[in-house]
Amino acid sequence: MATRSSAAVQEPASAGGRRAAKAAATPRSDAAAASFAALTHKLDYLDAADIKRVRDAYRFADEAHLGQFRASGEPYITHPIAVAGLCAEWKLDAQAIMAALMHDAMEDCGVTKPELIERFGAPTADLVDGLTKLDKLQFSTREESQAESFRKMLLAMARDVRVILVKLADRLHNMRTMEAMTADKRTRIARETLDIYAPIAHRLGLNQTYRELQELSFQHLRPWRHSALSKAVQKARGYRRDIVDRIQRDVEKGFAHNKLKVQVFGREKTLFSIYRKMREKHLTFAQVNDIFGFRIVVGTLPECYLALGVLHQLYKPLPGRFKDYIAIPKANGYQSLHTTLVSPLGTAVEFQIRTEQMHAVAEKGIAAHWMYKTKGSGPVHVQEAQRLGAMWLQSLIDIQDETRDASEFLEHVKIDLFPDAVYVFTPKSKILALPRGATPVDFAYAIHSDVGDHCVAAKINGEPVALRTELRSGDVVEIVSAPGAKPNPAWLNFVRTGRARSKIRHYLKTMEQEESQELGSKMLTQALRAEGLTLPADDTPESGVWQQLTRWSGNRVRDELLTDIGLGRKIATIVAKRMARLLGEH
Repeated sequence: MATRSSAAVQEPASAGGRRAAKAAATPRSDAAAASFAALTHKLDYLDAADIKRVRDAYRFADEAHLGQFRASGEPYITHPIAVAGLCAEWKLDAQAIMAALMHDAMEDCGVTKPELIERFGAPTADLVDGLTKLDKLQFSTREESQAESFRKMLLAMARDVRVILVKLADRLHNMRTMEAMTADKRTRIARETLDIYAPIAHRLGLNQTYRELQELSFQHLRPWRHSALSKAVQKARGYRRDIVDRIQRDVEKGFAHNKLKVQVFGREKTLFSIYRKMREKHLTFAQVNDIFGFRIVVGTLPECYLALGVLHQLYKPLPGRFKDYIAIPKANGYQSLHTTLVSPLGTAVEFQIRTEQMHAVAEKGIAAHWMYKTKGSGPVHVQEAQRLGAMWLQSLIDIQDETRDASEFLEHVKIDLFPDAVYVFTPKSKILALPRGATPVDFAYAIHSDVGDHCVAAKINGEPVALRTELRSGDVVEIVSAPGAKPNPAWLNFVRTGRARSKIRHYLKTMEQEESQELGSKMLTQALRAEGLTLPADDTPESGVWQQLTRWSGNRVRDELLTDIGLGRKIATIVAKRMARLLGEH
């Protein structure tokens, strides 16, 4: 999945070539230095020691990327600086900012992990290494199920949530700066962003990033439609400005009358969500009537419900359109009250009501936890949320204590967002989801029961391993099979999937049946010999005897009767005597 953003172009590696590149790019280097100066202004929540470490990481990255340029012609270092800037807006800790600055150093510049550990410590080196591994993943299929598996695998592989946050910042900056790329490359990256990265941002609750990634993808994938919708929305703004202003005035007046202190924000549907609604519901632009809505931000949780009462007194609510995501939050932590009211012109207008802290989580999701002190994984106190203030970007806090809390939070989240699954590749790059603790035998049966039944050995990432080895996300698993091989009863001690367990049991039962049938046949032959007879075959004139005998014994077919004899459920001598009598009558 490695999109080397706006394509780093490497100058000749000779010393002369590097000096020439450096000399030619002096004005550009000044631009890079200026952009780093702008980054340091965003780091005012870190202490002096952390800022010094970030500066060291910048110098290291600047040196590593010397002579590399983006497709736009800018020095490549401007990209890591921009990514670090986005992480700083999310108030991530110093280690994450350093990893953002060096996120391409291992892959593009030949820097090794031991070198990073020595210079910057193991935690930062692990983050950079995690980002490098994610870059090596290749997303090759557009099948929806595969896209979903890929998203899960990406999350499962990043054991530290900060890896995903830096990766999203990296992709966001790439999407903002794709103009210099060829059209087909832009389309490929935009498609990948829409299929993989935007849903991950949504799952982590980073709604602002989610919306922007969708908008930018839409712009590059459907430029004409994006342009037409953009013009239509601009016109609609003019037509609907009066009604939007009137609703806002009425709402503010209603809250003032009830002495409830709130902030009222108008909000507009994104172009992509309008396009998606038009396509899914077969609507024209004129039929999409919820382009504009309102967000009400209040001080405390009980005030959310008071605000709802004020709105429902002001305008009539639409039945069936109220949703309480405060009592039952969404999976990504999102909390708000949603209600749709009928405006004075008869159009439907959606209102979202939330507290300041809920607003921060709604916009920044997991990243918002760096803003609020948490006690372990417990809820944030409303008073503290009020004290810290509403707006994520404007909040200036002493994060020295937060960093310790952030690491506790990381331990709690330590992705897995999907704790019970591992995602592995087949040699043909298909992704399979298996339960945690699954082994190559589970993998073999997940592919096909024949592969499982004849499995003799396995390789993980090209290395031979024992069949009881636990699989990890991202492993490429290969099964070695042999035609004469059979399942081993000992496998039942370590397989984790129900499918593998039932298939192994079924095979063993079938095998037991065949052996019992063979034994039953021998025992009955012996008993008949004592009667001076031989065992009649199925296709002889005496075959009718078998039908009479199975009716007498209560079995459905001959093989079932022989199996019962072999298992000791029927006595061979009694069956032989009955058969002798039937043969005599025949």
